[in-house]
Amino acid sequence: MGKPTGFREYVRLERGYEPAADRVVHYNEFVVPLPDADVSLQGARCMDCGIPFCHNGCPVNNIIPDWNDLVYRGNWQEAVEVLHSTNNFPEFTGRICPAPCEEACTLKLHDSPVAIKTIECAIVDKAWEEGWIKPQISHHKTRKHVAVVGSGPSGLACAQQLARAGHFVTLFEKQDKIGGLLRYGIPDFKLNKRLIDRRMAQMRAEGVEFRTNIHVGVDLSAKKLQDEFDAVVLTGGSEHPRDLPVPGRELNNVHFAMDFLRANSKRVQGVYVPDEEFISAEDKHVVVIGGGDTGSDCIGTSNRHGARSVTQIEILPKPPEKENRDLTWPYWPNRLRTSSSQEEGCTRMWSVATKEFVGDENGNLKELRCVKVDWQQDDAGRWQMSEIEGSEFTLRADLALLAMGFVHPVHEGMLQELGVELDGRGNVQGDTDGPKAYQTSIEGVFAAGDMRRGQSLVVWAIREGRQCARAVDDWLMGRTVLPR
Repeated sequence: MGKPTGFREYVRLERGYEPAADRVVHYNEFVVPLPDADVSLQGARCMDCGIPFCHNGCPVNNIIPDWNDLVYRGNWQEAVEVLHSTNNFPEFTGRICPAPCEEACTLKLHDSPVAIKTIECAIVDKAWEEGWIKPQISHHKTRKHVAVVGSGPSGLACAQQLARAGHFVTLFEKQDKIGGLLRYGIPDFKLNKRLIDRRMAQMRAEGVEFRTNIHVGVDLSAKKLQDEFDAVVLTGGSEHPRDLPVPGRELNNVHFAMDFLRANSKRVQGVYVPDEEFISAEDKHVVVIGGGDTGSDCIGTSNRHGARSVTQIEILPKPPEKENRDLTWPYWPNRLRTSSSQEEGCTRMWSVATKEFVGDENGNLKELRCVKVDWQQDDAGRWQMSEIEGSEFTLRADLALLAMGFVHPVHEGMLQELGVELDGRGNVQGDTDGPKAYQTSIEGVFAAGDMRRGQSLVVWAIREGRQCARAVDDWLMGRTVLPR
């Protein structure tokens, strides 16, 4: 795989970024790609490790050593065919996936894994530039009709696979444009929406029908879908945000992160947003509560608004600078990571809990009352949090953004109308294996992605969408030719 001695001859290189001072004044992507020659040499670093742990590290089981070798040898067109054999949208994952494959790379033991994400993105971007990516139109039609509800990465992958199997697929989306959180949840500076549009063009040619501004369970009865379609797939994501029920939660300028991000993305993309729905961070002291990817997106967006200051607080302890690879490899390690948005400017604080939102006489937020917390394991090994006495402090805040994740899909509307069983976490119940793979408790109704597994990564959503499509095809036809 690659050049047998390549990992010793070539150092790891990754794509670069525009300087922070340049990129915070626009919403365009700011990654600087590597030249093709450098990408080929990065492919040469893929060593003959015997067991490619990167396969299992990648949720879609990308055949990483094969396309590394093909890029090294200059066979870019064959490389994109191998890449697409497991991943419908590598241009998405090549930009926004955290790359668990690289953490599983054998060279990660020496802290210098193959630049898998960089290579993946280079392959698919070159394929689009060269015109190698074409619609894969089924040569036969099954006369089966499938409704897919939710157009995020899981719904898109599922719809595309089912269309390629010859089914008539209709994809329903409650927003005005296709893409789910890819469209309005992830900022444009991380993912140019043109990438979604060109995939939509490919899928239209393959036979997928897109229907926007239809909220199933509100505008359209879910029962009607059951009556009109041979199968229904639920891929609506996990959209019920985790709230922070502390005193002062009702104050002005305390918002869920997704409300902030969605309104901003719409304006950036030229969609009308009334002033009363737009949340601006301009000239404000912003506090982002939550240390994950959504919180990071809030930081980058706030800096682009012209925030006076941005502080991010996280209730969990600060991770170690470096993990103990002897104990964690090839699994995803807990270690300190700094996103490109955090590099653009923010103060980060760990082991901090919010006790109260404090407002002024007009009901506007002016500060947060916080306390430092300590984490200790009890006798059963469970982590317990306790407040540190005397550690209370305040943070000035004109805007607080709650970015603490999502607890489960929205139950009101479609799920309640269908009456599907839920698991203990409030997600739609469904297994991933066996004769009823991805089926809900209702015959002919399937679920995949975050709606079934809970909030997760885009790459997991694509995997589940592909596997669910295979299960639906098998259920409809008694057999399936779709890959896992």
